[in-house]
Amino acid sequence: MRIVVGQGSCGIAAGASKIYLRLEDILKDQTSVLLEVTGCVGMCFLEPIVDIYDKSGNLKRLVRVKEEDVERIADSLISENLHLLNDLEISDAEDEFLQKQTRISLKNCGIINPESIEDYIEKDGYKALEKALSLDPQEIIEIIKTSGLSGRGGAGFPTWFKWNAARESEGQPKYLICNADEGDPGAFMDRAILEGDPHALLEGMLIAAYSIGARQALIYVRAEYPLAIQRLQNAIKQAEEKGYLGKNILKSDFSCDISIKAGAGAFVCGEETALIESLEGNRGMPRLKPPFPAQSGYWRKPSNINNVETFANVPWIILKGGQAFSDLGTEDSKGTKVFALTGKIERGGLVEIPMGKTLNQVIFDIGGGIREGAEFKGVQMGGPSGGCIPAELGDTIIDYKALNATGAIMGSGGMVVMDQDTCMVSMAKFFLEFTAKESCGKCIHCRIGTKRLLEILERICDGHGKDGDIELLESLSTEIKSGSLCGLGQTAPNPVLSTIKYFRDEYEAHIYEKRCPAGECTALLTYTIDPVKCTGCTLCKRKCPVDAIEGDVRQPHIIDNELCIKCGECYDVCRFDAVIVR
Repeated sequence: MRIVVGQGSCGIAAGASKIYLRLEDILKDQTSVLLEVTGCVGMCFLEPIVDIYDKSGNLKRLVRVKEEDVERIADSLISENLHLLNDLEISDAEDEFLQKQTRISLKNCGIINPESIEDYIEKDGYKALEKALSLDPQEIIEIIKTSGLSGRGGAGFPTWFKWNAARESEGQPKYLICNADEGDPGAFMDRAILEGDPHALLEGMLIAAYSIGARQALIYVRAEYPLAIQRLQNAIKQAEEKGYLGKNILKSDFSCDISIKAGAGAFVCGEETALIESLEGNRGMPRLKPPFPAQSGYWRKPSNINNVETFANVPWIILKGGQAFSDLGTEDSKGTKVFALTGKIERGGLVEIPMGKTLNQVIFDIGGGIREGAEFKGVQMGGPSGGCIPAELGDTIIDYKALNATGAIMGSGGMVVMDQDTCMVSMAKFFLEFTAKESCGKCIHCRIGTKRLLEILERICDGHGKDGDIELLESLSTEIKSGSLCGLGQTAPNPVLSTIKYFRDEYEAHIYEKRCPAGECTALLTYTIDPVKCTGCTLCKRKCPVDAIEGDVRQPHIIDNELCIKCGECYDVCRFDAVIVR
């Protein structure tokens, strides 16, 4: 019997490490029970997760496990009375989160031990590499071309084209680079693969390196991912020992080394040329293009860059064939895509679906709808570089062309769901705060333009918006998009433009009525007391930190809005719902 504890970052944060150590201590003398770890299966909303496989291989998944459950779990394992754990078992409704997905790049995450190459090999690991080494590099590129695989890092550029361009470029040596600098707020797709299935990344990179003629590959991963780096280092060591990495791989003429570079967490280093600058030891700032990295990249040599998810798809495509991948998805966007589903959603986590599913299918069928039965308002797609799609466009299919038409982008896969209590002006401000801070400062339009956008949004949210601000935001956004050097500045205005497009009435309410319809912008809130409901208990008066409430015992109280600092203390303590916030 096997017991497997989910030890991705989300599981560890929820307490999985303590559960594992306690189980290890209790079961140390039990030779009939094998204790293992795995990565994140994607159901972050159910962590910590403990999987039990009986002697026949049947799975019993325990969710939201607490430390106090450990002894009961261990006793049930030892006595083989697993029915005693039924109260901890995942429900059918919760299990739909996984059952309605189609997993390729995430197929092993939460299933295998990421620290065991043997587990990966048992799941057909490195068979794709063996097959690839028996083919001509150009044949591999043709398979990738047939698959329709496009870059999953955000731009959606055809993978085969980049590989072919690097292969045909003159100059040696050639370099292969993995972009694991996942910087979007709320995005954790790449991290899950790095932590849960690192060998899939290595195998995909080796196939790509063989295809373009590279003998040196690098993984640029953000230093904020210590567990991912640790498991990558372990996987590289294991692959070298097994002959899948290093000199004369699998006794062929192909040799390749893979090394890791920990980045400092600059968002702009997600842009491929800024990433290359950082790899070379320089400040991460984008280069002018052309030349493109395929002609002049790392150390000015031909280089190819793809992200983690892109490489993780490659072994499956090589084994199953390009057509099998192409058969999934839409005419314009092939295969599957991983999304980090976050925000006001019942079931947050990682979702991998074929292109062509609708936003509503992901949010409601897989994600379980809006938290606490609230009203679906919109979804931010593509992170700070993306745009907000309103609820009325929930039937929009998920592919590059359809999402671009809404004013949003696919991006790397961030999907932040919002309900009726989300202020869209404040949401745009949040993302502009991020991009303005993360701008490398190389070009004026991005360096100064994003700050001006942010200042206007701050002024509107503080109740000082004025006539013409909306038009000024639109004009500035257009200039920034057209004048910025790289993708950061070119896409930074997207949250502003999309929220103005679909939620203009909220901007107008902020500016002309000095009112936040969602009740989120503190400066625009007004606190009053309903004289009918107020009993004169004086609790709000006693709790007010600035003495802004007046009234006698058993008489209706009033709030002096000149003194009120809008802290919300009166609203929180009132037991009669007499305090009204508008």
